[in-house]
Amino acid sequence: MCTVCGCGEGETRVEGHPVGGRAHEHRHADGTVHSHPHDHDHDHGHDHGHEHRHHHEHMHRHEDGTVHAHAHDHASAHGHGAGHDHRHEHAHSHRHADGTAHSHAHDHAAEHGHGGVHDHAHEDPHRHEHRHADGTVHAHPHDHAGHHGHDTAHEHEHRDDQAAASHGEHLHYGHGAAHAHAPGMTQERMVRIEQDILGKNNEYAQANRERFQRQGVLALNLVSSPGSGKTSLLTATIERLQGRMPVSVIEGDQQTSNDADRIRATGAPAVQVNTGKGCHLDAHMIGHAVERLGLQGSGLLLIENVGNLVCPSAFDLGEAHKVVILSVTEGEDKPLKYPDMFHASTLMVLNKIDLLPYVDFDVKRCIEYARRINPRLEVLQVSARTGEGMDAWVDWLEGRLGGSAAGGGEEEIEALRRRVAELEAQLDAARQGH
Repeated sequence: MCTVCGCGEGETRVEGHPVGGRAHEHRHADGTVHSHPHDHDHDHGHDHGHEHRHHHEHMHRHEDGTVHAHAHDHASAHGHGAGHDHRHEHAHSHRHADGTAHSHAHDHAAEHGHGGVHDHAHEDPHRHEHRHADGTVHAHPHDHAGHHGHDTAHEHEHRDDQAAASHGEHLHYGHGAAHAHAPGMTQERMVRIEQDILGKNNEYAQANRERFQRQGVLALNLVSSPGSGKTSLLTATIERLQGRMPVSVIEGDQQTSNDADRIRATGAPAVQVNTGKGCHLDAHMIGHAVERLGLQGSGLLLIENVGNLVCPSAFDLGEAHKVVILSVTEGEDKPLKYPDMFHASTLMVLNKIDLLPYVDFDVKRCIEYARRINPRLEVLQVSARTGEGMDAWVDWLEGRLGGSAAGGGEEEIEALRRRVAELEAQLDAARQGH
């Protein structure tokens, strides 16, 4: 699940917008307010106090190579230049050579860097034993020479209460309430995070959708794996639509403006959005990109999402429809492997059909798999290179554009309502599991 994978930590850049870090806003005793870009990876020396809430995880590596993490949530008023303290407790369980075992608690109050030291009164080697929430136990040898510092310390709290379902050699991490897995995070928390992130995103998406409907703009979210031929399909589409309808493009990639440059070479306006480490576009990015495009009146807005068949399926951009593009070089079982994307899409464009004589691809089976996931999925077969099937694609676009001003987003709104209901059901299931 993208919402917990850290993909939002990268730098997002929309062409024409300044690049900068997150801003902190401070209110002083005299009522004045100022803000400044802020990056928590560096030291800064403000003598005035301001409150930050930090939620982060400490990660410790054991001698046997395993890694454990635990979360800290700091809420403190601190001047930037002084460290901030946190206190945490955990228990060590030690198994000695004679088979006896004991445990004792530790309470650490140390500065953020874990440079603190705590002592153990053990002169003989012994073992640490850890019991996970799923009942599994592991131990590793540990020799305390009087103390160990948290520069090389380890954490003994495990929250793997979402172990994979096992069927022989098949491990499945998608059976929990969140249908995903993140080390050290409960299913309930993952569901809550997804609800929070998607809830805010959907507010931006609805604002985008209302704007598009007011202007009579048909916005399409084009999604696919990398290399499916999205940009080639777009350039061929723009060339065919010249003089027939206005076309604007938003290009999403982690880096470079290569695709936007290709689009602009056709004469169509385009804005590049670089997501940094992010693996998808979101509705907030689209809102900024639309401002840069300066859309005037009705027309077609084609949004080329980051190449990814997973995360973009969950993020509504305010589009009227998702269009999933699958090339014949990828394998006909993609709809079964990545069902969420095909379930969320209105149309599947089967691209690069000019290569069918040279690849082992069963078109009939691919369509059957796709409609097994989404029985209402429309399918077009095209070749952006030779032009085969492009007339049908253009007819589809013109037909949808004609209906966009008459509430073409109702189907997407209903899909959002269903998604909210699914998330609420998942949260209830996670609560009942505790």
